[in-house]
Amino acid sequence: MRQSKALSLIGLAMKAGRTASGEFCTEKEVKSGNAELVIVAGDASDNTKKKFKNMCDYYHVPVCFYGDKDTLGHAMGKQFRASLAILDEGFAKGIRKHIETEENTIA
Repeated sequence: MRQSKALSLIGLAMKAGRTASGEFCTEKEVKSGNAELVIVAGDASDNTKKKFKNMCDYYHVPVCFYGDKDTLGHAMGKQFRASLAILDEGFAKGIRKHIETEENTIA
């Protein structure tokens, strides 16, 4: 399976220093208003998904459930990650666009 455009963009955002990953950092960026997009792994716990969904709704940050922990971590060059925040509007828009396109092609 070739790497998706969304994952490539996550990797680029990571290299550009425009991401925060892990629950604590993701939450901090959402609450401080820096997060443009939150991505939660599809295989994260229901509790984690619910927590980020509610928090992002409250702070008006778009949230996507995408991939799995291994895939997200790999895209960032780290161990598995259940959640990450994209801190750049351009990257966030691109990643969302690709995630939505991919979901439509998978269905």
